[in-house]
Amino acid sequence: MPTTKKTPSAQARKPRATKAVPTREAIALRAYQIYLERAGAPGNAFEDWTRAERELLEGTAKPRRKATPKTRAA
Repeated sequence: MPTTKKTPSAQARKPRATKAVPTREAIALRAYQIYLERAGAPGNAFEDWTRAERELLEGTAKPRRKATPKTRAA
């Protein structure tokens, strides 16, 4: 009688460590934030882009702040 090789069930398998690849939009947004951090001073767009991509791949990009409404004193 031939034996069949059983593959582990999906539950028993270890999940692969997948690295999230940032989208072009996410990289562009972070590159723009880097530009704004320079207060709009002239720089190198390519360097901003590669820095943004590197930060997002490493997970070291600054988290985005949520907009909070400012209250005025009456």
